[in-house]
Amino acid sequence: MPQFLENKLRAEAAAKGYSGKRADAYVYGSMNNMGAMRGNKETAKGKHMDAKHSKKMAMVRQLKRA
Repeated sequence: MPQFLENKLRAEAAAKGYSGKRADAYVYGSMNNMGAMRGNKETAKGKHMDAKHSKKMAMVRQLKRA
């Protein structure tokens, strides 16, 4: 599952005042709606999103070192 996306959506849920099961429904419902997950399984689109984010973060870390 795209962990960065889950963290971002959990922060959005907290900002809206959701907690517990309502926050979980918001997070996983959003990921299902955008195609990152299908039910409780990660889709190819979700894996691609995670890989793209990891590459981007690696480049940012590399640039910060230079």
